[in-house]
Amino acid sequence: MNEGYFVYVLRSLSDPSKTYVGFTTRLELRLEEHNDGSQIYTRRHAPWERIANIALTDRQKALDLEKYLQSPSGKAFIAKRLSS
Repeated sequence: MNEGYFVYVLRSLSDPSKTYVGFTTRLELRLEEHNDGSQIYTRRHAPWERIANIALTDRQKALDLEKYLQSPSGKAFIAKRLSS
């Protein structure tokens, strides 16, 4: 069985203008980590909600998608298509 890879997009509940894009193999645990304050980059804007996740079977494609979503074009995509 292939391991699943996830690219996810979070939105801060305390500051909805803030989003975070990440990569993981443990989707639910990763959200808990972002919300429990153990992650330096995201602790300042916790709590977070997941607004999107994409499952892929290819690790490199998942990493490439994460990199794209963190780019200016990807941020524009998130702002236009995923943010309310």
